[in-house]
Amino acid sequence: MHEMPYDFIAIGAGPCNLGLACLTAPLRDVRSLFLERKAAFSWHPGMLLDGTTLQNPFLADLVSMADPTSPFSYLNYCKLQGRLYNYYIRENWYLDRQEFDRYCRWAAARLENLRCGHEVSNIGHDAASGLYQVVGRTAEGESFAYLARKLVIGIGGVPRFPDGCAGQDLSQLVHSSQYLAERARLQAGRSITVIGSGQSGAEVYHDLLQASKQHGYSLNWVTRAPRFFQMEDAKLTLELITPEYGDYFYDLHPTVKAEALDDQRSIYNGINQSLIQRLYALLDERRHRNAPATRLLSCMALESCRRAQDGRGWELDFRHAPLARRYRHRTDAVVFATGYRYQVPLFVNGIRDRIRWDQHGRYAPSRRWAVDHQNCEIFVQNVGLQSHGLTNPDLGLACHRNSRLLAELTGHDYYPSETRTAFQDFVPTEDSGFVALGREVVGS
Repeated sequence: MHEMPYDFIAIGAGPCNLGLACLTAPLRDVRSLFLERKAAFSWHPGMLLDGTTLQNPFLADLVSMADPTSPFSYLNYCKLQGRLYNYYIRENWYLDRQEFDRYCRWAAARLENLRCGHEVSNIGHDAASGLYQVVGRTAEGESFAYLARKLVIGIGGVPRFPDGCAGQDLSQLVHSSQYLAERARLQAGRSITVIGSGQSGAEVYHDLLQASKQHGYSLNWVTRAPRFFQMEDAKLTLELITPEYGDYFYDLHPTVKAEALDDQRSIYNGINQSLIQRLYALLDERRHRNAPATRLLSCMALESCRRAQDGRGWELDFRHAPLARRYRHRTDAVVFATGYRYQVPLFVNGIRDRIRWDQHGRYAPSRRWAVDHQNCEIFVQNVGLQSHGLTNPDLGLACHRNSRLLAELTGHDYYPSETRTAFQDFVPTEDSGFVALGREVVGS
C-alpha cells in the first residue's frame, strides 16, 4: 500500500461521482480519491448527436444546486471560455449533449483528486485497521493499491437488451449506446428497425429519418408501449423529483413503490416536447419528397430476435398485445434503444459479506445510500430506482445526493440543503387538519 489512507475512495467517474469530486475538491480537510477505468471522461459518446439536448435545465450541472458559488459551475465554465455573454444572448435553457460532455471534460481536467485510466479489480477489508484496500491496474499496466476508510461505488449501467435476444451474441447487436460508431454500417442496409420509444429511441429514429432519402433505406420505429408518449414535465408533477418526495417514496411498501414507478414512466421515460414536434414536422414534410417508407408501430413487444437464415439481416418476432396476434419482420439492421441495467461489479466480491442485498440480489441502500450493515462505510450512486424512486436517476437531484453523501462521508455538512423544496405535502402533517385514523396492511 502506498500513500496515507484516504477518508474515502470513489470508484467510477460518471456525472454523479464527477460532481461529488468537484464538491469535494475545495475541502482541504477531506482526503479523497476518485478512480475511473477509462483514459478520460466521456459521457454516452455513442449518443452525442448534433442538436440533442439534456432533459434537465443547465442549473442541473455538476455543482450549482449544492453550491452556486463553485468554480466548477457551468456558468464559470462559460466565463473562463469567454462565452458567458454568448450564452446569455442565446438563452439556452437546455444544454446540448455535446456541450454538457465538453463541460464535464473541462471539470474533470481541473480535478486533482481524479485519476483516470485506473481500473479497480478487487476490494478487500482489513478487520484490524478497519480500512478498505482498493487494488487494480493502470492503463499502462502498473498495479496500484490504496487504503480508505469509506467507499463510494458509482459505476454506470450496461446496455439492456429485450429478453427475446437471449441466446444471441450480444456483440453482434447494436445498442443505442454504440449508435454513432455503427451509424455508417447501419445506413448501408436497405431497411433499419429501431426498437424502443424513450428519448434515446426518438433521437436515433430522428437522426436516421433525416438521412433516409439520401441513403435509400426504409425505416421502422417499434415499441411495446401503448403509444409514443411525451415526457411529462408539469411543474407540480416535477415535484416528484424533490428530496421530500424521495424521503416519502423510501418509506413506501415495495409493492406500492413498483406500482408508483410504473405509473410515473412518462416522467422518466418519455420524449421531450421539442423533439416530438421536430419529428412530426419531418414526417409531414416527407410526404412531399418521395422519401423511402417509414412506419411507427406501438403495442409490439419483441419476443425473439435471430439472424436470418441467409446470414443477411435479422428476423424479429413481435406480439401485438391488444390484438393477441404475432408478427414476423425481416430487416437488414436493428438498433436497440432499450436502456441500461445495473450489473454488480466483480470487484465487490471481496466485500460482499459487508454489503446488504435485497431478495433480488441488488444493493439494498439506506435512506442515505449506504449499503453496508452499519450504514456508514459503503455508499452507492447510479442505483436505487426501486428504493428511492425518480430522485435516483435524475441529474437535477445529483447535487442534493452528493451534498448528503459528503455529510455522511465526512461527518460535517459542508453544503446544507434547503429544508423545503416542494409545495406539496406527500404525507399530511400534524398541523394540516387531516387526522390519521389508522393504517391498512399493504402486500398481505
